[in-house]
Amino acid sequence: MTRIVRALHRAVRLPGLRAPHDTLHARVFYPGRLTGAASERELGAVEADADAGPFPVVIFLPGVNVGPESYRWLAQALADRGYVFVTFSYVGELRPGEPGVTGLTPGLDASRLSPAGFGHAPTSTTIGPLLDELARLQCEGILAGLLDLEHVVLGGHSAGGCAALQNAALRYFNNLAAAFAYAGHAGALTALGWPEHSLLPLPGEVPLLLLGGERDGVIAASSHRYGSSPSDAFALIRRTFQEALPGGRGDAHMFLLAGANHFAFCHPDDPTTGRSFLDHRATAPGEALRNFFVEVISTFLDAYVREDSEVVEQLDQLSGHPLVLQAGRR
Repeated sequence: MTRIVRALHRAVRLPGLRAPHDTLHARVFYPGRLTGAASERELGAVEADADAGPFPVVIFLPGVNVGPESYRWLAQALADRGYVFVTFSYVGELRPGEPGVTGLTPGLDASRLSPAGFGHAPTSTTIGPLLDELARLQCEGILAGLLDLEHVVLGGHSAGGCAALQNAALRYFNNLAAAFAYAGHAGALTALGWPEHSLLPLPGEVPLLLLGGERDGVIAASSHRYGSSPSDAFALIRRTFQEALPGGRGDAHMFLLAGANHFAFCHPDDPTTGRSFLDHRATAPGEALRNFFVEVISTFLDAYVREDSEVVEQLDQLSGHPLVLQAGRR
């Protein structure tokens, strides 16, 4: 038997939205094993490695106009470590407050990001339907009985990272175990009626990992939309960690990285879409950054999702990594 990472493809309907923007297409990465069965040769249907299950599940929310292929490196790395990892492609309204502009999006509901709407319901239109689809996969097919749906993680990059932070609330999704974000923050859009310099009050109800890069040109270029200064790429992330989270439990962690830009989390980065032209040039090697992302995220998940208290100390030790400029824990 050979251990291998495989993926299923699923089409998921989003209730309440109008066609054609009512369907997303998901890839569900899982730890598999080659057995030599006929179905492997004929259909490419590789069974899951049942001996390693049940698998905690990561739902990953993408940045605006970033295709899921840019996150496959992380999906494969975490699936190889015994997690199921879900990416998706969804074409819908691109930015809250700008109807009619469409593209690849994590799925955000502008009405729930306004001062009157925030905190009353999920800001994402995609998380609930994906959880429903995972419940179906738990009942039938290759992954039946092998998903640990009591330990679900929200992860995200850029706008998807913001969505992961906003929706990490047990009152929305009572099976959440943790959340992580790269280049995500709690900045509140002035276009939706928030005063300048406002931060969304994040739920902070589950363990949280917040990651950012000093060369993030996209956050710097878009800071004016939140009434913030563009001079410091870390400013919104630092304020998110220090001011927008309740803190006090010791399970919120922040790592700010030297030489990392906004799209350091994407490999391969696609220069024909997204906002890579706004980004600053990364000065740290991409492979080294991705290796660190895998190490810190997998350590965080092992500590808080698999509930291994000894691994928490390893997570703290990563604050001394050569790529880390600043680290914090609350």
